[in-house]
Amino acid sequence: MFAKRFKHGTYFEIVLIREEYCMLVICIDLKFRVVVGCLSCAWFMLGYQGSCSARQESNQATATEAEWGETDIPGVKLAEGFHAERVHQVAEDQGSWVSLAVDPKGRLIASDQYGKLYRVSLPSVDTALTQPLVEPIELNIGYAHGLLYAFDSLYVVAHAAHGMPAGLYRVRDKNGDDQFDQVTLLREFEGGGEHGPHAVILGPDQKSLYICGGNHTKIPNPETSLVPQVWKEDQVMPRLWDAGGHAVGIMAPGGWVCKTDPDGKSFELVSIGFRNQFDIAFNALGELFTYDADMEWDIGAPWYRPTRICHVTSGSEFGWRSGTGKWPEFYQDNLPAVVDIGLGSPTGIVFGYGTQYPAKYQQALFACDWSYGVIYAVHLEPKGSSYAATFERFCAAPALPVADIVVNPHDGCLYFVTGGRRVQSGLFRVRYDGPLDGQEVTSRQVPEAEQRHTLEAWHQADENVDYSIIWKAIGQTEDRHLRFAARTALEHQPIENWLDQGLQQADATALIEVITAISRVGSDIHIEGSLNALAALHWETLNELQQLQLMRAYGLLLIRLDSEGTLVKAAVNERFSSLYPTSQLLVNQELARLLSVTDANGFVFKTLELLTAASSQEEAIHYALCLSHVKQGWSDTYRQTYFRWFFDAASVRGGNSLRGFLNNIRQQAIEHLDESTKVQLGKLVAAPPEIEDPYRQLKSRPFVKNWEVEEVVIAIQDRLDEADLENGRQMFSLAQCFACHRLAGTGGIVGPDLTPVGNRYSLHDLVVTLIDPNREVSDQYVATKFLLNNGQVIVGRVVNLNHNQYLVQTDMINPAHMTGINVNEIEEMKPSETSMMPSGLLDNLTIEEICDLIGYLKSASLIGE
Repeated sequence: MFAKRFKHGTYFEIVLIREEYCMLVICIDLKFRVVVGCLSCAWFMLGYQGSCSARQESNQATATEAEWGETDIPGVKLAEGFHAERVHQVAEDQGSWVSLAVDPKGRLIASDQYGKLYRVSLPSVDTALTQPLVEPIELNIGYAHGLLYAFDSLYVVAHAAHGMPAGLYRVRDKNGDDQFDQVTLLREFEGGGEHGPHAVILGPDQKSLYICGGNHTKIPNPETSLVPQVWKEDQVMPRLWDAGGHAVGIMAPGGWVCKTDPDGKSFELVSIGFRNQFDIAFNALGELFTYDADMEWDIGAPWYRPTRICHVTSGSEFGWRSGTGKWPEFYQDNLPAVVDIGLGSPTGIVFGYGTQYPAKYQQALFACDWSYGVIYAVHLEPKGSSYAATFERFCAAPALPVADIVVNPHDGCLYFVTGGRRVQSGLFRVRYDGPLDGQEVTSRQVPEAEQRHTLEAWHQADENVDYSIIWKAIGQTEDRHLRFAARTALEHQPIENWLDQGLQQADATALIEVITAISRVGSDIHIEGSLNALAALHWETLNELQQLQLMRAYGLLLIRLDSEGTLVKAAVNERFSSLYPTSQLLVNQELARLLSVTDANGFVFKTLELLTAASSQEEAIHYALCLSHVKQGWSDTYRQTYFRWFFDAASVRGGNSLRGFLNNIRQQAIEHLDESTKVQLGKLVAAPPEIEDPYRQLKSRPFVKNWEVEEVVIAIQDRLDEADLENGRQMFSLAQCFACHRLAGTGGIVGPDLTPVGNRYSLHDLVVTLIDPNREVSDQYVATKFLLNNGQVIVGRVVNLNHNQYLVQTDMINPAHMTGINVNEIEEMKPSETSMMPSGLLDNLTIEEICDLIGYLKSASLIGE
């Protein structure tokens, strides 16, 4: 036990009583009022923030043993054998730190998001933890999202401030006194804010720098480009901008990665199509990775894409486009993620090389999520010429805004910093206390990756291209990255050098890739030959991915080469109208996208049937969007059905922009109506529908009973083989499960993906999760209970922070709704004992319907495999 007096407006006497999983806080203010609470995870995140804020008196003072002797951090969950300790609580006048680097002496360089740089001399891991020496770097440089010490210099990716433009800077110590004294701008960047220029890292050749920028940063005029400089929006349908106004008007290519030399004289564009990747990292084989951001306002919409780990290969494109325009992952002109992480706000990443950790973690990619307070350990395994990955929650706590992370090879530890958006920062060290496994850390390049590297050498105009290698690689059905590299090599060469041979490719996958390349670098003289080649491919012999990519090839020909639209539209109608709809969800959605711009016969009727039968809101919204710009094929009945759907959809929930998107989709459709039709439709096209209870359909059913786990298990265990799976899907939709959970590729992602639950859980455990969700709550989805000093209780997940305010998600089915909590008003915060999943969702279902629902869950698990 120890006591210390902290200043925060008035004085408080703080007594911290250490227990196994929490600390009891007793605060006695000058009016002798006593506040007792559990500091829990708030201690870890802020280090006495809020009513218990500590403020250092001096940047360089050495702390007493009483102040710094308590190094264990309550509330955090770490992988087994690891220990986290707070090295430095960043004083208020030192700002909010968001970026870290390590210098040759093992000292850290840190940057305030809105201020200067600091150098931190660290205490040894072998001695009692004492306060580090923190020195401000007294130069007009800071505001950095990227820091790197290399080539006897500190490289700084700075945002505009104090008369200095945003750009890549080189900071040096010219007189050898161990103090930086020279600042040189190497290249100016146009862009700023949290989507501005970000990280700078050392290239694997130890001779170059790699830099990344978010989607609000223009590409910095690169002298060369591995990416064919032919990018466009490539939207088949009219795109709707974000309803909340975010990134409106920002066009392709979005976020980027560039390579440059130590003097910043020549930039080369490496990759494009990101939303807002904050950091980049190389593995031991020189392969580049990033952790790209989602657009959380899009949650619940069909164009939403989760945060994801991407393998950043030469010339790659990852398909971010603003608003509704994001490319589906299956489009062949962009690359898929290595692994989807889910909701979050990606910040720093680093590989574990140089740590004194078990081999598994030395090779892991550590990826920070600012919003949900998680550091993931991503474990990569070669898959073809790229990678597959799994991930685990290596370090996590509510309200832990992890901004950046580095390895310090001088002590073998990870260091991470919390901060950003004026949140008080903390600097933390993670060391391993368990036995090392003795495994040797080795890396071996697989043959497929070597083949990709051969192709990547031709990501420039080259007279010595060996086209036989390209034709072999471009037909590799199971290897997207190899095909992408081969097509990119083609696009860098004059089209006349490969056109004829390309159109003769007999393999369907190869031919589709060739037509994709033609559409991107060719002209209208290539339309007829391309259409004839595609017509020779037999639909029924193609697998689902080939069918999807075939449709994308037609779409690109229409967008890029057929300015009048007549030739390609006629070919699309002739080929695909009779196929629509199919039994495949994704194929139907892509057919709807393509046929919506071609005036296909019967399109409106067929799509309305899909719209009204859709099980998830994402599926329904997609069809509503496809119909919103169609002018032909409507009847009075069809229009009434369509506009009535928007009232049925008044219960949908999602991100901050979803309601606005629905209104804009509806308004786009209304704009195609003449005045007499508007009068006839009356209230259906008047005021937008009011928001309704998402559970209204479920609640309107008669109450059956409060089901008990054992009675359900006994009643259905011998009947699952007879379950009506289609009815089970309807029950899954009726209970709004799709709003939060993903199942076999469909639905939301606010809650856990349920695809594997049928195989992972026994029948008994599966029923428990549905009937009694509070019995066991996953650490990943545990909520926090806040008791405020006015007696109010708020339960939810901390998903954002801003200065002294938590933003808390209190309703998983309505993720756009946030409750703001001032940290100074918190009397107690602790993990909630209840799940955020509502109870009683099965009380209005019969035992037969429950059987169908669980049978559907189990069948979806098999599909997911």
